[in-house]
Amino acid sequence: MGRVLVVHHTPSPGTQELLEAVEAGVGTEELVGVEVVVRAALGATVSDLLGADAVVVGTPANIGYMAGAVKHFFDTVYYPCLGEKRRMAYGLYVHGNSDTAGAVRAVEGIAAGMGWRAVQPAVTVLGAPRKADLEAVWNLGAMVAAEVAEGTA
Repeated sequence: MGRVLVVHHTPSPGTQELLEAVEAGVGTEELVGVEVVVRAALGATVSDLLGADAVVVGTPANIGYMAGAVKHFFDTVYYPCLGEKRRMAYGLYVHGNSDTAGAVRAVEGIAAGMGWRAVQPAVTVLGAPRKADLEAVWNLGAMVAAEVAEGTA
């Protein structure tokens, strides 16, 4: 069974909607053999990441950067997991009010340093999530889960 870790910082109703959509996508019944583990960024551990076969990272864009909680997660896991998860599939969604570019660039830089492989470009959402945004995040979750589902590896 493949395990997808969803690491998120969810401080607002908009980010909560996105988290719920990505969880639904990762957990879609169309994919068999996928275990979903959801952790708030401040509670996610090295063991969580080492036990995962793929990861989805969700963050708000705060002052042009990823949330401090998500940065803390990366600070915690970077060296202990460096080299352990090369080529691991990952997805990223970022919510912002005016700009998400800095947050996307920061997470993508760290993921590249860890040797992770993006399953698709980051999903970015500005303002209140619309139906198309929720569908895009659902699809992101499903695509990451498909990477580790039974019969797809």
